[in-house]
Amino acid sequence: MRDRERAERIRLAGGPKPSLRERAVALAREKGEVRTCDLTDIGIPRCYLARMCDEGLLIKVGYGIYRAADQDAV
Repeated sequence: MRDRERAERIRLAGGPKPSLRERAVALAREKGEVRTCDLTDIGIPRCYLARMCDEGLLIKVGYGIYRAADQDAV
């Protein structure tokens, strides 16, 4: 019963929340390059950044600077 109620609440709220990875990549795509503090400001833990680079989602451009992996370098 609780699962059905939870699913209904999510549906009424407009769907599930984006994951931390999705939020980080979306911000990087929007801004072009993001700093570590930009990502921590939206709730992304710093320990996720290295993992996301290993997974190929983000590319570390410089010290504390990242961009989405699917974007061309400027």
